[in-house]
Amino acid sequence: MAEVIRMPRLSDTMEEGNIISWLKKVGDKVDVGDILAEVETDKATMDLESFNEGVLLYIGKESGTVPVDEVIAIIGEKGEDVDALLKEAAVSAPATTNGVAKTEEVETIAAAPTTAPQNVPQPVPASSSSDQRIKASPLAKKMAADLSIPLASLKGSGEGGRIIKNDVLEAKSSGGASTVPVTAPVVSSYDDVQYGNIELSQMRKTIAKRLSESKFTAPHFYLTVEVDMANSMKMRKAANDKNGFKISFNDIIVKACAIALKKHPKVNASWHDTYITIHEEVNIGVAVAIEDGLIVPVLKNADWKPMSAISTEVKDLAGRAKIRKLSMDEMQGNTFTISNLGMFGIDEFTAIINPPSSCILAVSSIVQKPVVKNGELAVGNIMKLTLSCDHRVVDGASGATFLNTVKAHLENPLQMLI
Repeated sequence: MAEVIRMPRLSDTMEEGNIISWLKKVGDKVDVGDILAEVETDKATMDLESFNEGVLLYIGKESGTVPVDEVIAIIGEKGEDVDALLKEAAVSAPATTNGVAKTEEVETIAAAPTTAPQNVPQPVPASSSSDQRIKASPLAKKMAADLSIPLASLKGSGEGGRIIKNDVLEAKSSGGASTVPVTAPVVSSYDDVQYGNIELSQMRKTIAKRLSESKFTAPHFYLTVEVDMANSMKMRKAANDKNGFKISFNDIIVKACAIALKKHPKVNASWHDTYITIHEEVNIGVAVAIEDGLIVPVLKNADWKPMSAISTEVKDLAGRAKIRKLSMDEMQGNTFTISNLGMFGIDEFTAIINPPSSCILAVSSIVQKPVVKNGELAVGNIMKLTLSCDHRVVDGASGATFLNTVKAHLENPLQMLI
């Protein structure tokens, strides 16, 4: 019996998906596990995997945006009446999405990842946005992503220059696999700027929509403190000289915020129309800039983790964020967010709250400037922290005491090791 495939909701904020390309065409045989199409969501580019077997009888749209729940394909037996199935599908358009009532969907997805129903294609993160334009088999793409081999570095030996499994295996045997580097956010040079009108990606549409809603719905207010980072700088140097891994200033800030959030749980909260949720878990989102916009991977239970674990996990999350390989669970559930522009030499800035968080911390660069210590003028290493707060959830006093706790831990970092 034919199965109707609808555009699934692949993230809690997704309202439509952008079909990049179909890897199957009408008339092709489809087996369970085959990749049907590449779909760009608001957070990542996903491969849609089939849970059905049969023949691809119908494709709703070859490329472009499709609303969630709209029919995108039909898989069944050769010769089945597609028109009758489409009429039936239109009449029985689901009041639910992926088996979850729409009114409860966001809350349910945020609580825990669920198993996809049989009729919903399985989302699998694609290797990278740039890889979408490279001809490669789905298996080759997945293998290259798992081995961290850029598809652009491979020469395809398949039909029409298509990259196939053997090309990836050959690159692996010749040492082509490499670790994804964690670098500063992508900055375009004049040579690669595209002038004129630029079509919006799903990610850019969602960034515009969600942050506009946040800025104009949540009443923001801002608190700024100056932090003397001298002791944190000494601790970081000692730790990095002694251990084989490298702790960044951002890792230290994440740990300081995690401890402070446990001490001030009213800041670790989110707003709902009729209630406020104070979260027991401390899940810190770390903003990562990529070519298409901004991704916020989430470090879960950050208060339980030592700095070494925070350092390792943040590097892993940031590295995979840059190649769009994060799972949906790794990009949701944040209870607090950190945005760091210190690497760009920014002295001070304010950030827009990233829902469902009620606060976001803007981290600036460490600047040498004159300070007074023990009644004498000295050179200090000063960093400004600006906390954006949703006044519906966090009052001025609550935000101020939280920020001063973060400041105290950064100025006396040994407290965080006790």
